[in-house]
Amino acid sequence: MAALGLAALGCGGNDDGNAGGSACRAPGPDPAAYTPISGPGGPRNTFPSAPSTAPCAFLDGGEKDPDHHNGLFMIDGYLMMPWAPEWADGGISVFDFSNSCAPQRLNTVEAVAMRETHATGLSQHAGRWMAVTHLKGVSFWDLSDVTQPVFGSTIELPGVFYPDAYARVVMSLFWQAPYVYVAGADNGLYVVDATDPLQPQIVGTYNFEVPLRAGAIFAVGNLLAVSAAEGTRTALLDISDPGNPQPIPGGTFEVTDEAGTPREVYHSHLNGDKMWYARKGGGGGLIIYDIKDPSAPAYLGGNSPPNSNGGYVFVKDHRAFVGESNFGDVFDVSDPSAVRLEHTFHLQADGELTTDPGDFDTLIPLGNVVIAASDENDKTDEYPDGEVQGRASQVFALESAADTQGPSVTMVSPKSGATGVATTSRIGITLSEFVELGTVFAGSFQVLAPGCSTPIAGYYSGQEGILNFWPAEPLEPGTTYEVVIPAGGITDYLGNPTVEEFRSSFTTAE
Repeated sequence: MAALGLAALGCGGNDDGNAGGSACRAPGPDPAAYTPISGPGGPRNTFPSAPSTAPCAFLDGGEKDPDHHNGLFMIDGYLMMPWAPEWADGGISVFDFSNSCAPQRLNTVEAVAMRETHATGLSQHAGRWMAVTHLKGVSFWDLSDVTQPVFGSTIELPGVFYPDAYARVVMSLFWQAPYVYVAGADNGLYVVDATDPLQPQIVGTYNFEVPLRAGAIFAVGNLLAVSAAEGTRTALLDISDPGNPQPIPGGTFEVTDEAGTPREVYHSHLNGDKMWYARKGGGGGLIIYDIKDPSAPAYLGGNSPPNSNGGYVFVKDHRAFVGESNFGDVFDVSDPSAVRLEHTFHLQADGELTTDPGDFDTLIPLGNVVIAASDENDKTDEYPDGEVQGRASQVFALESAADTQGPSVTMVSPKSGATGVATTSRIGITLSEFVELGTVFAGSFQVLAPGCSTPIAGYYSGQEGILNFWPAEPLEPGTTYEVVIPAGGITDYLGNPTVEEFRSSFTTAE
């Protein structure tokens, strides 16, 4: 794992303090010089036909797994599956997923009071850590050895109360190291400083002027996006002062369909200067908004298949993946104004069913497969132990050939050419797919001062295809910085690296 402390040691200045001194002109690290990944990595299976109608494998957390599954991710070459019901007490399971149709569970540890994980934060600011939702706040887990997750600490947040399952709980979180931004439903937002994950502290809160039950939350550079849980509102906030979120004028809006009718959404996703929404009820499906100008969000397109009821949404390349409660949909979003339904996946119980089993809310792309998950294990006369017992996460083929396409940058914040940027800014990017955080370091994600080839020092964190860099020291005023994502550096879960170099620049305020 690379970059566990400072990302780089230089670009400083010359002896008189000006940028461009000899100390910062040494060549930066090679983009592929990250510490080798420990685990076996993602799958490179091939399939005789795809997409498949039946799963080739199931992911199970073991004896105590109640078959309430949600999101998962890979880190350091291993598949991580936190699982817990809404009412808490779950576990964290680790898999060798190098063969997607024969995954091997390597370990499961109990996670007392961890509740349904709508999102999982990852950071390498002070080691390798994971943040998850807790009945009373947020818990931090040490992933120094990914195969042996170790509980670190819990911070209890004021006003959080369970079993008030939607109104006063932690719904989601986003870790832009060292700060964790926490969506606390009707309690608004919490800002937690996790510089030391063993002693996290609240450093700020934010209450929305217009009611918004904070559900999904994403931080990219200086932009924080919050969408309502089972509501119609989204708020875009300025976090250039990271502990003090501020509303962006014009950035609070109602999500509507193509006819301008407000539509409730269950959860959302941020990628490529767009907000992606899993539409709840009323047809379900997908809604896309353009947020390139966060002061003027605009409807781009959508698709609402019959009998759908959205859960979560994720994006990979030209596709969006939406869990629809009864099934999971894959949409072609090459043209956001003409979203096309490409394929529908169905969970399978152990036997014949006339209806789809469980509550199919999550569909996550990983290489050339998708992992479909149910967060409810309905018990029936036919299935007294539940319709998806041992089958709450199911692996389906999406493409016949192995995935050999690397990630590409789809968004940057601050925007290219931006001026008057705060010296307290963070730099964020989104990529075309989820990436291996262990390949993100000073050689593969560079922020350069004028005349420098050695990146400035700072910290990296990542979550759901979003990467952030937090400078170790405030940026210099009146200075133009360049953001460079070299080819051959950051990789996806399968080890496919970025193919094309990305460059952007911004100028700080005088």
